[in-house]
Amino acid sequence: MSQTILEQGVNLMLYGMGTVAVFLALLVLATVVMSRLVRLFPEAAPPLEERSIAAPAQGPDVRIRRVITLVLQQHRKKQGR
Repeated sequence: MSQTILEQGVNLMLYGMGTVAVFLALLVLATVVMSRLVRLFPEAAPPLEERSIAAPAQGPDVRIRRVITLVLQQHRKKQGR
């Protein structure tokens, strides 16, 4: 009952590919089930009164701007601009 190396390689390949195929099928199934569950229980949006109006986004602070400026200057020096 001695198998050749080629037969062992083929068996190992088939078991490995079968394992991956089963895992991917379970992953797809789990994803489909979860997406259907999410559709059954949608998240309610907060009422208009409770929604907060976000302040306009503030730019980076002065220290970060200085660092960015210095880095750009060094880069431009290296590039010869």
